[in-house]
Amino acid sequence: MVDVVALLMSGKIPYSTELDMQEGILRLLTKAGVAFEREKTLSAKDRVDFLVEGGVAVECKIKGQPMSVFRQLKRYAESPEVNVIVLFTGTHMGLPTQINGKPTFLIKAGTSWL
Repeated sequence: MVDVVALLMSGKIPYSTELDMQEGILRLLTKAGVAFEREKTLSAKDRVDFLVEGGVAVECKIKGQPMSVFRQLKRYAESPEVNVIVLFTGTHMGLPTQINGKPTFLIKAGTSWL
């Protein structure tokens, strides 16, 4: 399995809008030959932006209340299809190292541009 966190941190992904961010991640994953599903339905009310090989859920957020984002990620962690959660965000927030026993990673948009 590819190290999705390292891959996402290595690319210069635009982040002016969530769509730009998603398109940048799509190009990066495709170029690296990584298998993924886009807009993967996890439940009746939850659809993650990307579900990458190995059960890595990648969610993009430009804005949003941190607690609202956390509740969304917590629901993702309840899915048996999700093994790891990666939040790629322009929102200033923290994230625990695990949610429901599943490892989480926070990537702040713009980090790779430095």
